Amino acid sequence: MIDEISQWILSLLIVFPVLAALLILMIPGKDDSRIHRHIAMGATVLELIFSLHLLAHFVPNTAQFQFSQIETWLPKSTGIKYIVGVDGINLILVLLSTIFCAIVMMTTYTSLKTKVKGFLALFLLLESAIIGVFVSVDVVLFYVFWELSLIPVYFMIGIWGGKDRIYATLKLFIYGVIGSLLMLVALIYLYFAHANANGGVYSSNILDLYVTAAALPFNTQMWLFLAVTLAFGIKVPIFPFHTWLPDTYEQAPATYTLMSGVILKLATYGLIRFSLCLFPSAAIYFAKPIMILAVIGILYGALIAWKQTNIRRIMAFSSLSHLGFIVIGIFSLNTIGLQGSLYQMLNHAITAGALFILFNILYERRGSFELDDFGGIAKVLPWYAFFFVIAAMGSVALPSTGSFIGEWLILIGSFQANPVLGSLATLGVIFGAVYILWATYKILFGPLTKEENKKIIGMHKHEVFQLTVLSILIFVLGFASAGILDHTKPTLVNIERSIKNKSAYSSELANTHNGILMPISKFSSEFKQGVK
Repeated sequence: MIDEISQWILSLLIVFPVLAALLILMIPGKDDSRIHRHIAMGATVLELIFSLHLLAHFVPNTAQFQFSQIETWLPKSTGIKYIVGVDGINLILVLLSTIFCAIVMMTTYTSLKTKVKGFLALFLLLESAIIGVFVSVDVVLFYVFWELSLIPVYFMIGIWGGKDRIYATLKLFIYGVIGSLLMLVALIYLYFAHANANGGVYSSNILDLYVTAAALPFNTQMWLFLAVTLAFGIKVPIFPFHTWLPDTYEQAPATYTLMSGVILKLATYGLIRFSLCLFPSAAIYFAKPIMILAVIGILYGALIAWKQTNIRRIMAFSSLSHLGFIVIGIFSLNTIGLQGSLYQMLNHAITAGALFILFNILYERRGSFELDDFGGIAKVLPWYAFFFVIAAMGSVALPSTGSFIGEWLILIGSFQANPVLGSLATLGVIFGAVYILWATYKILFGPLTKEENKKIIGMHKHEVFQLTVLSILIFVLGFASAGILDHTKPTLVNIERSIKNKSAYSSELANTHNGILMPISKFSSEFKQGVK
């Protein structure tokens, strides 16, 4: 029974949210009926439970893809198949996504007022697309889910966003389309290049394309690397492609801002899986310029966040700074930097999510995101202040928090790669503390002069639950990092080795039939026959 579940678990994680979305749309009832919210909430909780199967049965100390499934999707002659699997990189990102979706769904009970059925269906579609992006091993399948993830986001912001939502949506759409087209061109080129190098045999399996891409002339690798990296760099965003982010954060509905910590990780994941692994020679060549842009983003984001008065814009530029750390760790091109970046993906999502929940609580009570409208909240809502301080601790990476581990590893890795840039990145830790502590003082401990702040009602039960879970995770990731890092290390060591040798990244797909990993040589031959 366990073997059968393992064989289909990834497909279940992709399909189940879509089925729940269809069920919500088919069930009649008033638009504000709680039955639709209950179904959506139940679906995200079940999705989380399903995903725990991956953690329970994942085999550590291997770089292979596990829980893999290969099915015929298009005609065999095209070489395009439905191939999914998880390894040390995407395992923790899938778990992050399912945990976060369940937590974020609770927010819809109070923040979502109109067109409830449509929003819930879009949210579940988004969850399905996110999981699909993370587990796809076939690049065509990856691209389908990548594009699918953009559709719910556009509608969520365009329909449920703020007064300038149309402007923000169009800006996001333009940036997204440009990036997607660049990636599509690069993937199509690789698809035909593989056929030319293999006697007309086509394949869109990323493991096959690793071999094809690494063998390309350097000039070709360089242009393809730029196309793919720019596509993901816009989505991260890497400075100077960040201008869509403040407008999106300011106008987006609360549920999207909470999920943004996960959505932005689609792009950082793509940088590792595609940019580094497909084009090792080009990654080495462009590592320093990209690290420079990342450092600029770290410092610029922190300094601009310090000068903002709108809470959401503070969070936007804060994210630019934190994501700069992730990017510089990725392009340190060493295992310790990559581990730090992957770990920081978790930490940023959790701390940013907690802060967004806290800010959303204030907005629902006061109808404002302006810092000047608050002050002395700690006197009125002491438990709110307690959770706020914990989230602030996570954001500034104080020791005992997960962010401290992530940033420490990133700084070590980046210093090993480039001592000057690694040292400059360290300044971002200092500047980051300044704007977070300033906002903490203004909101919690500033003068309690406004009468509206004296009458703010307390937190709802689901808000307390959300913040409790996230607060616990902030410290769990600080004290229990070894287990997570051990799961990621084998895959990241392989990536570093392939980059240093300027060779194709090698990781054979694993087969979970009969509950065992099929011997590599046997599976490799069967897989190639299947492709043919």
